[in-house]
Amino acid sequence: MADAQSIPLKKKLEGKVAIVTGGASGIGEATVRLFAEHGARAVVIADIQAEKARSVAESIGSQRCSYFQCNVANEDQVKSMVEWTVKTYGALDIVFCNAGIIGSFHQTILDLDFLQYDDVMRVNARGVAVCVKQAARKMMELGTRGAIVCTSSVLSVTAAQAFTDYTMSKHAVVGLVRAASQQLGAHGIRINCVSPSGVVTPMSKKVGVATAVDVEKLFGPLTSLKGVVLTAERVAEAVVFLASDDSAFITGHNLVVDGGLISMPFFKWEQNRHD
Repeated sequence: MADAQSIPLKKKLEGKVAIVTGGASGIGEATVRLFAEHGARAVVIADIQAEKARSVAESIGSQRCSYFQCNVANEDQVKSMVEWTVKTYGALDIVFCNAGIIGSFHQTILDLDFLQYDDVMRVNARGVAVCVKQAARKMMELGTRGAIVCTSSVLSVTAAQAFTDYTMSKHAVVGLVRAASQQLGAHGIRINCVSPSGVVTPMSKKVGVATAVDVEKLFGPLTSLKGVVLTAERVAEAVVFLASDDSAFITGHNLVVDGGLISMPFFKWEQNRHD
């Protein structure tokens, strides 16, 4: 039997042109790199983190990866980014709407800070809607049977005793995907979302999940699948599936990547963070 290391990767995205919002770090960065490994002809990182995004693009190669500074909540910037991508690379096949933010742990309904709420909803809900709108319009204009994938969260199918605004925003993403799938299917455009549970990213570090040990401590006891810890790379693999022809007859679907999580451990979060 051939060594697994010697088996060539099946390039599922050969020749495709893709945009990844929030592609400078975390799940976005992992997906940019995996898109490139799977043969994408060009991957555009749309982000506000200029230095990190340029570093990622340079590490992949300027012929195949580039950076466009873009605030996803600003429709003019998103439209310009989409137009630039098509003008530069001549196509648009895949858009991964991944950019997102999180508020504070203490965002409960009784203590909701609406300034934080507005920020979270502006990026996570409005920003995704803006990107889907502009991507779909361009795909229709080009006659592309494209694939759009949006990052939601396991909190789109459950809730916790905190992060109320974030939970609301991720439920909104799933609602958008389901509505848009009904409207875009006639044009051959598929749209789905991926909903990971706890995974180490720069965003998760802001709320105390900084290492794989933290993920295992918080989520491991409530995850039915043992011996595996979720990573950004594993989420990226799910995104590649939804972006590729492997999922050619799947649209409007929320792919939950949670290892069989049975409930959310956030009621222990505050205690565990300081143990």
